[in-house]
Amino acid sequence: MAKRAALGRGLGALIDDANIINTVTTSDEVAISQIEANPWQPRTTFDQEALGELAKSIKEVGIIQPLTLRKTDENKYQIIAGERRFRAAKLAGLKKVPAYIRESNDANMLELALVENIQREDLDAIEIALSYQRLIEECQLTQESLSERVGKKRSTVSNYLRLLKLPAIIQKAIREREISMGHARAIINIEDPDTQIMLYRQIVKYDFSVRKIEEIVRKMNSETDEISPEKKAPAKATQFPKEYEELKKHLSNHFSANVDFKINNKGKGKIVIPFNSDKDLERIIGVLDKLNS
Repeated sequence: MAKRAALGRGLGALIDDANIINTVTTSDEVAISQIEANPWQPRTTFDQEALGELAKSIKEVGIIQPLTLRKTDENKYQIIAGERRFRAAKLAGLKKVPAYIRESNDANMLELALVENIQREDLDAIEIALSYQRLIEECQLTQESLSERVGKKRSTVSNYLRLLKLPAIIQKAIREREISMGHARAIINIEDPDTQIMLYRQIVKYDFSVRKIEEIVRKMNSETDEISPEKKAPAKATQFPKEYEELKKHLSNHFSANVDFKINNKGKGKIVIPFNSDKDLERIIGVLDKLNS
């Protein structure tokens, strides 16, 4: 608690002249023609397919995470962080990109400014995550040292950083408070980006609670865990009792889908209701809602 109280006093309590942060970093839009790659960039190859996908996302929703640039000359900038976003933006045909512009090499001043910014109450979850990411990338902090700087548990810092792995359309929804961080934390436990986007759209359409989404995600992951071992072994035909077969037919007719049963050697199993599209899933959810009402 003491750490958080100290941070809450403001930057002026930590350094003599709080106005110095204005010379450390500014946020602006910079022409792509004025930006050059970092000659010390450790990454030398970029997956062209992944860049193409990122470019498509940028065309649709823009750049969520600004680049970080260092001013090298009048109207000349060098990339500190974000070369992949820079390359994708060029592929997308953008003329300008949002960027943080470093006016000073004083990493300590930048760190203090970012830590102070994180204490603001009006920040959305993505803004906080971006600040954490900048502290790690630009100030060479580990998640452990970062958690100490901002007075948060390491797991909390990690949860925020994980949000930046979500598809851009979901990050944008978080920034616009269309969905909550609780929704996002549940969605990110699904690995497939298309499924993540499908769940996001279901939240918006049906106003699903965080608890409801957590339940859906648990079921999805449970099914994946149970199905995976079966895929490794040759499939064996399961002989169900006559009553099971009749129940399968009844459920298949009720849901207008090819309902199936999965049973393991211990007698435990599950009922599988397949769907072919988002629209088909919505139809099945409607049938289930009627059963619960």
